[in-house]
Amino acid sequence: MDTAFERPDELLPHRDPFLFIDHLLEVDEHHTVAERTFGPDHFFFEGHFPGYPVVPGVILIETMAQTGGAGLCQAGILPHGAFFVLATIEKAKFRSQVRPGDKAIITVENTRVSQAMLRQKGTITVDGAIAAEASWMCIVGNNRE
Repeated sequence: MDTAFERPDELLPHRDPFLFIDHLLEVDEHHTVAERTFGPDHFFFEGHFPGYPVVPGVILIETMAQTGGAGLCQAGILPHGAFFVLATIEKAKFRSQVRPGDKAIITVENTRVSQAMLRQKGTITVDGAIAAEASWMCIVGNNRE
């Protein structure tokens, strides 16, 4: 397994403030593991919820999808900067809250991958406890139009 991983912004078209991966930890053709620390300055904490900030569930789903896409690009299965969009989200469960300062470990499994679509499932854990899990499908595009 190669441990010299590229930066997520070299693999994905996403940019700040909507890039939610700090580092890839493991990548192969079957799975990807990444990490993300949600610092207190993230744009969504001010309004979700004032006085009790929590990472929104939709951001957790997006974080898993970005991890899966970055892993496929790192593994050479998809080209760098591949444009993919969520098409379905299934079996999403939010088991515990992710708060400012939490380091999330994101694990994504590839269940079906082609040049036109991908199916994946994943989990986010914080301190070893599952915070979120889901399965999803993304459509892979040829351009950004």
